[in-house]
Amino acid sequence: MEQVEVMEPLEIAEKLKEQFPDEVAGVTQSGEQVSVIVKRCGITDICRYLHDDPAICLNYLSDLCGVDYPGRKPRFEVVYNLYSLKHLHRLRLKALVPEEELSIDSVVSVWAGANWHERETCDMYGIVFNNHPDLRRILMPEDWEGFPLRKDYPLKGAEGREYRGYEEAKELHKHDDEWNIKS
Repeated sequence: MEQVEVMEPLEIAEKLKEQFPDEVAGVTQSGEQVSVIVKRCGITDICRYLHDDPAICLNYLSDLCGVDYPGRKPRFEVVYNLYSLKHLHRLRLKALVPEEELSIDSVVSVWAGANWHERETCDMYGIVFNNHPDLRRILMPEDWEGFPLRKDYPLKGAEGREYRGYEEAKELHKHDDEWNIKS
């Protein structure tokens, strides 16, 4: 059986900086969690490398999400929380996405499980995932306007707009108080 030396997350970050010097914008550490900040242009190649390199083998995408930092340039990030089932180490990638050009390449070709995570991030933040196999809304109705997880989205939703099906949902739950169901 092939013996592979287990790498620490900071070692993985250093190896990533060597392999992709123009794409890595920085490395941060909080406790044992290491984050590598990358430019969005090479995200698929970076993820493929982290997945396929036998010494790293980050073969499980545990989460992918968007983050909104209003007033910061670039405003958005796509965060990839990666795990190695083989080596039991973790790494977080943060891809910087500018508000003026809200797109990044899909990583569904690396981790099939990214499919729904990317759809949710697109639906909630408006970040488009290039080459995604089926990028349609997943949580909000197709005709919904806006992106509810952006920090500048109104807390009560768009003014004068009621969610389609609202009256039906009210009717469905009209007996909740009688049945001691808390909403």
